[in-house]
Amino acid sequence: MHITIHALTFGRLTMDSSGLVLFRRPGTRATIPFIGYLILGAGDPILVDTGASDRIDWAGWGMAFEKTPDMTVAAQLDRFGVRPEDVRTVVHTHAHLDHVGQDDLFPMTTTVAMARSELEFMVSGVMGPGMYTAGDTHHLVDRLHTPGALRLFDVDGTFEEEVAPGVAVRLSGGHTPGSLSVLVETGDGIANIAGDIVYHIDDQIAAPLNDVIAHEPTISGNRAMRSLEEKRAVKKALATSRFLLIGHDLPALIEGGRVTGRHHSAFDDAAADLTDAASYQWP
Repeated sequence: MHITIHALTFGRLTMDSSGLVLFRRPGTRATIPFIGYLILGAGDPILVDTGASDRIDWAGWGMAFEKTPDMTVAAQLDRFGVRPEDVRTVVHTHAHLDHVGQDDLFPMTTTVAMARSELEFMVSGVMGPGMYTAGDTHHLVDRLHTPGALRLFDVDGTFEEEVAPGVAVRLSGGHTPGSLSVLVETGDGIANIAGDIVYHIDDQIAAPLNDVIAHEPTISGNRAMRSLEEKRAVKKALATSRFLLIGHDLPALIEGGRVTGRHHSAFDDAAADLTDAASYQWP
């Protein structure tokens, strides 16, 4: 079994830098990609996260969103000869609007999978109408009442659930109560697709901006959990993964709990796959 992971770019967003990494250059605009990950070689194609809906009014939040024709779901999947209807499972790291916004482009024969605790938090209203949208929530409820269209994981940190041979999920927490890590067995170690437990590899964990304690990650500027819970989630990912793949920055190579590189041969043709994402380095 040879599993490959491919980064897909579903758009790019320009916003205030401090909204992502806490106290990171307030007033400075930063551009980040919305990245999903296509897993091939573990049976039918698996997609992790789907980006944001085209219906979101980003300008109303003082943000600028761009999606070129080659950043659509269909175009990104087509790079690998995959159509939306070929994707057997869409797994969500969490249900924020920039991760579940294009689920409706996949047929109900595709199973969308997420943590039950994330769906519960989504409908609780704790974060208001911003990070969890009405449209995304309605679509997931429709899937909830369609046989086979939704799968809910009950991982609680004590066990993992298998998605396919070589692919499993575990609870990471940190960012939201139901944030998941998608763990992929590669020939060189575990690749951890971890959503938004980190936004910026360099400034949060490679050379933390706001921490002087050794091995202490800098927290993000956007989370639903306590600061310590976010730090624990990051440290757990670093302690148990060979590769860390997140939703808005380039993958990192991990050795001894430290970042030692930004991508590796375990990702099939990584330099080509990440061309778009690499062009969105933060200022």
